[in-house]
Amino acid sequence: MGFGRRIFLKSSFATLAAGGLGPMQAQSTLSREAFTARQVERRKELWGLLGDLPWDHHPAPPRRVKTEKHDGFTLERLVLDLNGLEPVPALLLIPDKIQKPAPGLLFIHWHGGMYDLGKEQLLVGDDAQPAYAPDCAKKGLVTLAIDSWCFGERKHRADGHTGEEDAFKLMLWRGRVLWGMMMFDELRALDYLASRPEVDSNRLGVTGMSMGSTKAWWLAALDPRVRLCADVCCLTDYEELIRAGNLKGHGIYYYVPSLLKHFETADINELIVPRPRLSVNGRKDDLTPP
Repeated sequence: MGFGRRIFLKSSFATLAAGGLGPMQAQSTLSREAFTARQVERRKELWGLLGDLPWDHHPAPPRRVKTEKHDGFTLERLVLDLNGLEPVPALLLIPDKIQKPAPGLLFIHWHGGMYDLGKEQLLVGDDAQPAYAPDCAKKGLVTLAIDSWCFGERKHRADGHTGEEDAFKLMLWRGRVLWGMMMFDELRALDYLASRPEVDSNRLGVTGMSMGSTKAWWLAALDPRVRLCADVCCLTDYEELIRAGNLKGHGIYYYVPSLLKHFETADINELIVPRPRLSVNGRKDDLTPP
C-alpha cells in the first residue's frame, strides 16, 4: 500500500469516526417504479457475469471454535459453510452493551498484499487504520468479518500472491470467477449475520477499505438488504484506470471477464440508489484516478 494512501486512510478514519459529511440526493428521470424494476434486472445481469456460483448449496450450521472475552465485547471465532467448496473462518463481535435486536455490520478486510491478515484486521488494524473492533463495540454494532479467498486462514500457499493467481486461473478453467466467489461468500456471510438472534435484519450495513471498499459497494449494489454502505479508498472508475495506465495497481482478483461490455463503475453504483452511502476517496490515490 502506497505512502499517500496510508496518509489518506488515517485522515479518512477520523472523518468517519466523527460522523462527517452530509447526505446526498440522487436524481433520476425514471419513475421510482421503473427505476426499481430496472435495478432488479441489472442486478441479475451483474450476477450473471460472476461465473458459476454455488446457488444450490445449502450451508451447514456454523461451528464455534472459540469464545473470547475482550474489553467491551465478546468475540466468537467461527467456521462457516458458505460455498460448499472450502470452510470459511470468521469473527463475530457481540458488544456487551446492545439494544436487541441490534444493527449488524459486515466488516470486509483489505488486500494490500497482506495475505496473512484477513479478518484479523477487525481486531488489530494497521498503522494506516486503527482496529475497528473497539468502535464497533461502543456503537453497539454486531460485527461479522470473514477471511476472503486466499487470505488469512484461507491462504493455501506460502507465497500469498502466487496462491491468489493460482486460485484465479483454476477457477477460470472451471467456469468460475474469483471475484464472483468472493462476492458470493460476502453475500452468504450477510445471510448468517442477518440470522443471528442479536441482529435486526432490517438494519444491515457493510464497510471496508481498499479491496474491502470495492467489495462493500459491490455487495450493496447486488443486495438491497444492505441498508448502509461506507466504503473507503477504492471507488475506481474502470475507464479512468485504463486511461491512467495503472491496471497493474489492482490485484488479479479485481478483474471480471466481459464486465465493461455491460457495466461501467457508475452503472454498478446506481444499483445502490436510494440507500444511504458514504464513499471516501483521496484525490491523489493512483488506484482511484480522478
